[in-house]
This record gives sequence, C-alpha cells and structure tokens, in this order.
Amino acid sequence: MTNESFAELFGESSETSLTGNVVAGTIIEIHNDMATIDVGLKSEGRIPLREFSMPGEEPSIKVGDVVDVFVERYEDRDGLIGLSRERARREEAWVDLEKKFETEERVDGVMFNRVKGGFTVDLGGAMAFLPGSQVDIRPVRDVGPLMNVRQPFAILKMDRLRGNIVVSRRAILEETRNEARAEIVAGLEEGKQFTGVVKNITDYGAFVDLGGVDGLLHVTDISWKRINHPSEALTIGQSVEVIVIKFNEETQRISLGMKQLEADPWEVQSKTFDIGQRLSGQITNITDYGAFVELQDGIEGLVHVSEMSWTKKNVHPGKIVSTSQEVDVVILDIDNEKRRISLGLKQTQENPWIKLEREHPVGSTIEGEVKNTTEFGLFVGLEDDIDGMVHLNDLSWDMSGEEALATYKKGDVVQAKVLEIDTEKERVGLGIKQMGADPYAEAMGDLKKGQIITVTIKEVQSGGLAVEVADGVEGYIRRGDLSRDRGEQRTDRFSAGERIDAKVTQLDARSRRINLSIRALEEAEEREAMAKHGSADSGAALGSILGEAFKKAGMTKD
Repeated sequence: MTNESFAELFGESSETSLTGNVVAGTIIEIHNDMATIDVGLKSEGRIPLREFSMPGEEPSIKVGDVVDVFVERYEDRDGLIGLSRERARREEAWVDLEKKFETEERVDGVMFNRVKGGFTVDLGGAMAFLPGSQVDIRPVRDVGPLMNVRQPFAILKMDRLRGNIVVSRRAILEETRNEARAEIVAGLEEGKQFTGVVKNITDYGAFVDLGGVDGLLHVTDISWKRINHPSEALTIGQSVEVIVIKFNEETQRISLGMKQLEADPWEVQSKTFDIGQRLSGQITNITDYGAFVELQDGIEGLVHVSEMSWTKKNVHPGKIVSTSQEVDVVILDIDNEKRRISLGLKQTQENPWIKLEREHPVGSTIEGEVKNTTEFGLFVGLEDDIDGMVHLNDLSWDMSGEEALATYKKGDVVQAKVLEIDTEKERVGLGIKQMGADPYAEAMGDLKKGQIITVTIKEVQSGGLAVEVADGVEGYIRRGDLSRDRGEQRTDRFSAGERIDAKVTQLDARSRRINLSIRALEEAEEREAMAKHGSADSGAALGSILGEAFKKAGMTKD
C-alpha cells in the first residue's frame, strides 16, 4: 500500500470518527442567514445564523470566531459537512444543567413556544418542558409578556437517556415570595399603610397582595358608600392603597381597609340632619324588609317596608321602588350610636285616609269598582288605592246577605254610603243598602205596640205564620198566638195569600222583628165586649154578649 493511499484511508477514518462529536470550527464566511464553518476537514459546513442565538435575540458572531459545532454527517449531496450549533450547545448545556440540577441552582432560559399542557423553554441549547401549572403562582391570563424573555427557572426533573427536562418558574416565584413575605410580616403592625395589588375577588371581599403576603380587604371596608359586590369598585390587577386594620400573629391573617384612609362622612355630615327633614336620595339596595337610600356620599338611610306606602301592605319593596331611582324621603329617626337613619317614603305624600275623610265624610256617597268578593262581603276599590268594605249585612234590605252577595261580581261599579272611616286602623266601612230607605224603619215608624193591623199570609209553617206587614216588611204570628182557643191553634186553618187581622205585640228595631197575635186581638175584643155589655156576674151568657156585640158591629155569626 502506498503512502498516498494510506493517508487517504487515515483521513477517511478521522473524518468518520468525528461524526457524532463536538468539534471546534472557525467561521470563515457569513452570507445572508448562513455561516460557513471550517472544522479542518476536506469540506466546510454551513449553519443557519439563528442557531447562534437564543430565541428573540440577534446572533453576535463574526468571521474568525471559533465556535463549537456538532458533526452530524461527513458530506451531503452538495459535498458539505453536516454541522449543528444547536446540538453542540445542547451537549454543552446538558453537562452544565446536570451539575446545577445536583446543586439545585437556578438556570436561565427563554419560553419560546406553546405546546400541549405547557411551554417549551430553551435552556442555552437544551430544550425543557414547562408545565402550565408551573408558569406562575396563580393562573396567568396573558403569557405574552413572558415569552422570549430570559428569566430564571428551577429544574424539577432530568432524564438524559430520554432527553427530558422539566422546569418550573413558579418555584422561583414562591421562593422569592417567601423571602419577601418574611420581610413584610416582620414589619407588619396595625395602622401601617401599604400599596398592594388586587389578587382575587370574592363575594365577601378582595385579597390584596402586599408583595409576598396576602391580606383580606372585606367588602364593608372598601368604601364608606354601600357596595353590594367588591367588583363594583375593584378589578384584579388593580393597584390600591390599603391600611392594616388587624394582624393576627398566630394565624398570620391580615385584615385590610381602604375606606379608613378617608374621612368618615358620618362624623362630618350626619350632624346636618334633623328629624322631620325632607331630603332627596338614590335607592342603592332593595331587601325584603325595605330599601336603602343614599342621602350623601357614604351616608345611607333605611326606608322600612312599613314606611313605603300608605296603602300597599305586604308588598315587596321592589314592587314600589327600583334600584338607582331618585326618591324624596323624610327623616323619622337618627341613631348616632348605631349610625342608623330611619326614613319614610310615604310621609312625603298626604295620608290618603285623612284625605278620604276630608273629601268623603261619613254619610256621603262614593263610587268604586268591586275588587273582590269574600264570604263576609265586598271589597270596593276607591281612590288612592284604598279599598272599602261592604259587609254582608249592608248589601240589601230585603235579601239575605248571601243572596245579595251572589248578585255582585268582580269589576261591577257600585255606589255606596260611607258608614265609617277609621284613619288609625285604616278601614273604611261602606253600605250599599243605605243608598235606599229602610222599609222596616218606615213600617216601624207608623206602627205601635198594641195596634191592630191587617196582614197577608206569606207562608204557613208548622210553628206559625210568616206574614207581610208592608212591602218588603215581614212579621210573624206564633202558633200559640193563632187563637185564644187551644183547639183552634192549628196552622192548617190558614192558607198563603189570606188576609187576616192581628195585634202588634212586639216591635224590635234592632233585630228588625215584628211579632203579631190573633189571640191577643180576640182577648182584647172579649174584654171590650164584656165592658160594654155586662160581666160574668150579671148572669148573661158569654155567647149572648158576643152575639150582641157582633150585631152592633154589623157582623153576623155563622
């Protein structure tokens, strides 16, 4: 074998042995986006410029620089050696990273790509995986500012065989946070002021990051004004000035306040309020028991549901007023110790019950619509949402209450007499039958006890006779009053429609009862006959005396 052929074989052997290794090369040309590298072999290799810099950075190489490169293959189809700066950097980085992993040192890297479940991080040539849960202490909505920025990471796991590296940015932040927390907690005291950042918002308040330690800003301590939800005044990420209200060293709980940095409006403005004063305000909140009205910034009063309307009872306040509505109110009471102001809404309007009493006094006629019928009467709608009550007994003179009630329905317009107005109990009594004259009163006005009248039998009953005294006026003759003769006290001797004479024995205007008696009439006639024609002692027979009396009266005895 010649020396020449031996040299060729030696060169091929050397070139083959370099494949898969990191070697030093010299940059001999930079053209466009490629760098030509001489590694001391027959051919040169080319490497893209982007492999000489971290993501987001510009390459800082020039002709003549010596760099480490990885030989991937000897020659390609173009006769160029396949070189890679990234793989060389990766090999270098792995050695360095393994040392730092063992000593738990921080490493610098750049997040440059989003992948499933997290991000890819360039650790100086070695690629690592950053899980989404390890990006920050709390969820990050926008990772844009974190991309392509060199920042520290902690290595959680390394597997050289599989080429896997898992890193955490969160671990670095927590470490920094704990250091800052210890420093802040050491200097915490009530009354100390901080500038913090709203970290989270809940229904009951907001958590504020004081720079490594969180404090709770309760919703009631955000503002002197009423705030229904913290989100009305705060947003996540907002910078706020707060003061430490309370610090519990055992539980490490910090209570913060914002409104305490401002003057208390109650101390300043409440002195200007007087009971009976009329003010304007805005409805800020509505509850089951009333509505809160903001009178001035930071000062509210409560209009209890009972003070909202003169006439609307058992109605939810939300059906009377609405949030943000401007209303006029009157101050009813001020409690400086409890910092409470009681307000009245209805007091800004005239009491409709007093107005009704003035405009429609007892005895006057009023008109309204039947709002409802109940088992005990009618409710009639009057002006100003007042309802008047017509009792069963005040519906009709000549019908029973139930019968009269059946003739009315909801929506009927009726006229009635005002019988009673009780402004304290807020009641109005009405009467429909009083619109006409009382037939009983008229009839009783002409009748006297002991008077003899002619009546018409309306109904024959087992216990007596129901008779008509006058139009719409009834009377009654009990069975025992049908005759002085017990044998004639039978109701079957009479029939409906028959007219008979009877004596008025009882008049009761209150119960509207008229009792009559045929027996009393017969006994009176007998006494009159005895007085005129003799007595039992004269020896004259009673039959003769009565016969004589009948003759004088022009009557014949059957």
